[in-house]
Amino acid sequence: MARRILLIVFDGLGDRPIKDLGNKTPLQVAATEHLDWFAANGASGLLDPIAPGVCPGSDTSHLALLGYDPEAVYTGRGPFEAAGVGIDIRPGDVAFRANWATVDLGWRIMDRRAGRIREGTDRLAASLDGLEVEDVRVMFRAGTEHRAALVFRGPGLDPRVTDTDPHEERARVQPAKALHPDAEKTARVLNAFQKRAHEVLVKHEVNRERVAASKPVANLVLTRGAGVFPHLSMFPAKYDLTAAAVAGVALIRGICRSVGLEVLDVPGATGGLDSDFAAKGRAAVDALATRDFVLLTVKAPDLCGHDGKPTEKAQVLERIDRELMGHLRAHLPRDAILAVTGDHSTPCERKDHSGDPVPLLIFGEGVRTDGVTQFDEVAAMRGGLGRIRGRDLMPVLLDLADRSAKYGA
Repeated sequence: MARRILLIVFDGLGDRPIKDLGNKTPLQVAATEHLDWFAANGASGLLDPIAPGVCPGSDTSHLALLGYDPEAVYTGRGPFEAAGVGIDIRPGDVAFRANWATVDLGWRIMDRRAGRIREGTDRLAASLDGLEVEDVRVMFRAGTEHRAALVFRGPGLDPRVTDTDPHEERARVQPAKALHPDAEKTARVLNAFQKRAHEVLVKHEVNRERVAASKPVANLVLTRGAGVFPHLSMFPAKYDLTAAAVAGVALIRGICRSVGLEVLDVPGATGGLDSDFAAKGRAAVDALATRDFVLLTVKAPDLCGHDGKPTEKAQVLERIDRELMGHLRAHLPRDAILAVTGDHSTPCERKDHSGDPVPLLIFGEGVRTDGVTQFDEVAAMRGGLGRIRGRDLMPVLLDLADRSAKYGA
C-alpha cells in the first residue's frame, strides 16, 4: 500500500567548523536527541540542493527539493515573494523581492533590514501600494519581518534589470540599470518609484514612532530578484499526490502556492526565532491524515547563520529538536516516510549562503538503516544514501513510499 510523505526543510541548516565551537558546526554541538534517533533508525547522506559547489537561494533550492529543475523553470525570486503575500500575478507583470532598509541622506545603507523591522510594516506597505509611475501601477505588500514584495503592472515591462540592493552595509543604493533594451522602461520606473517611496517613507508615522523608540527607520525599499511568473506544472498532477505545506515565510508560501500545494495557516508558526515549532509539528501530523504529501519548513536556523551567531544557531536547533522532532517521534504515522534536510548551508562565519552540502536523513518502515547515529554534516558523510542532488530527492521518496512507476518493461 502506498505511504504518505513528510518532507521537513530546515532553512540554512548546514554550517562549517567554527573555532569557538571546538572546530565543530552548530549542528554537531547541539544536543539533538530526537534527530539523532531518527538518523540511527533510518538512512543518512549528503544533499547538494542544486549541484556540488553551487550556492543556492532558498527559492531555487525549494524548487529542486520539490522535484523541479531550477535551470528550466526559474525566472527570479520576485514572483514567488509576490504570490506568498497574496498578490495575483498576471502575464506581463514584473515582480521584485524587496527589503525595508535604513539609509542616510546620501542613500548609503546603514541597515539592509531596518533593524529586522516587524511592527508597522503593513502600514508602511499600504502607503506605497497603489502608487502610479508613468502608466505603471504599483502593488506593494509587506512580507515576513523586513521582507516585502513589489509588483509593476503596465505595458512594455521587462524583468531584465539590475538589483538596487548592493547586498552589503555602508554601500550606496544602486540605480536600476537595464540589462536589455526592452527593459529600459522598467529600470526608469523602478528608479522613479524608489525616489517616491523614500519621500513617502521618511514622513511616515511608523518611522516617527521608530525614531522615538531609538529604532532604525524603514526609509527606503531595496529591490532584487526581478522576474515574471514562471510556467510550472502543478505538483499534485506531476506526482499524483494530494499535497499541503506548513510554512511561515512568504517566499516559501509563494513557491508552494505556485506549484499547487495547499498552504496551511498555523497560528504562532511564523518565520522567526519565536516560531511555535510544536504547532508546526502538530499541523503537519494532522495534515498527513488527509494528504499524501506534506512539506514543513523552518526558517530559524538561517536567521542565526545570517547574523553570525553560532551559539544561538545551536540553541535554536536544540529547541527545534525538542519541540518539533520530539512531537514527530511520538506521533508520526507508522505508514509515513519522513525526510529531513536543509535548503542550503548558511555558515555563521560567512553570514550568507554557501555551496556546502547539507545533511539528509530518511526514516520509515522499509528504509535500510546504515549505522549512522547522529544527524550532522560530518556523520551524514558516512551514510548509505551517499550524495545526491536536490531534484533527486522526490524520486527517492516516491519509491520508498511505494509510489514510483516502473521505468521500462
